[in-house]
Amino acid sequence: MPRRLLSTMQDCEDLIRGCLFMGTGGGGSAEWGREVFTAALEEGLKIEWVDVDDIPDDAWTVTPYGMGSTAPPSPETQEEIARLGLVDRLGHGAMEVAVREMEEYAGVKIGAIVPVELGAGNTPAPLITGARLGIPVVDGDYAGRAVPEEMQGTPYLYDKKGWPFTSVDRWGNICIVKEACSLHMMERVGKMLSVAAYGGCHMAAYLLIGREMKEIVVRDTLTKSLELGRTIRQARERREDPVLASLEFTGGWLLFEGEVIKKEWEDREGYMFGTIYIEGRGEFKGHTFKVWFKNENHVSWLDDEPFVTSPDLVVIVDLKSGEGITNTLLEAGQEVAVIGVKGLEAFRSERGLGGAGPRYFGFEIDYVPIEEWMKGR
Repeated sequence: MPRRLLSTMQDCEDLIRGCLFMGTGGGGSAEWGREVFTAALEEGLKIEWVDVDDIPDDAWTVTPYGMGSTAPPSPETQEEIARLGLVDRLGHGAMEVAVREMEEYAGVKIGAIVPVELGAGNTPAPLITGARLGIPVVDGDYAGRAVPEEMQGTPYLYDKKGWPFTSVDRWGNICIVKEACSLHMMERVGKMLSVAAYGGCHMAAYLLIGREMKEIVVRDTLTKSLELGRTIRQARERREDPVLASLEFTGGWLLFEGEVIKKEWEDREGYMFGTIYIEGRGEFKGHTFKVWFKNENHVSWLDDEPFVTSPDLVVIVDLKSGEGITNTLLEAGQEVAVIGVKGLEAFRSERGLGGAGPRYFGFEIDYVPIEEWMKGR
């Protein structure tokens, strides 16, 4: 597949839109994505990605990403930041510092950047990091969606180490973690560093040679996200149903339509946990839908009975525009559609479900493939 170049803000918006959909409620904010893209275009940076096979087998690759809760900062947190006199020294440039710190610590030259996931912020940010550092970014990621933990990524499936890793926050604190005893502990340490940084930090991890990266990367996902975002926009421009357009593009299913009547949430241990309650409208009138999220959406119930769960995707979009909605911004009163999309086949294995299935997230629910749920519906 040839290189893809984002030459206009509309190209960038289309990618954000597609990644917002694939972010399943998480993956960083669209505002973050727009900020980094706008700055890059104003600087005249070349925003592009390359085919996975363009990367030499012996090149070193790394994955920079945001780590932390998607919850908005509380007034108490903002007051404490002000009391301590913390100054945002690095901003979005913290991700670039994390990559350079990895190069210096490991004594290698990074030859490619691999996004960790698909998300409105966590995909644009590594793209711009690569553009600024002159490092190619591959057309792929390690999850095929957005996920809250290391255990929902393909490195976990294929037993790849995420360490050493660097962690850099906007205040200028730089940490290097030489070793972790497992990906579970890597996740815990990374989240605790984000908590210490009052909400988030930028990491560089998964130092893999090109040959290893190619074995586990989910290919062509940036191009597909760009095309998905463009499909949704063009459907609106033609006055067609953008929700239907996204269903046709992804091969997904319409799970529910209705109005959000309540969102319960809490910011805990570096994650945003919560439950979304939706009351049916139209053909779904008289029915209810519920979605549990840990940053991203993972478990759903139809009329209080278990329904579609991770590793399949549960996506909440605006009913009229077809735009994905992050759980941070989702509010009562919004009219939404809930879309289900088949997740990666590899995560349906015993090991995959052990890190991404409903039981991993603490629910006594057996995973049922989405296509089984949707038979006859």
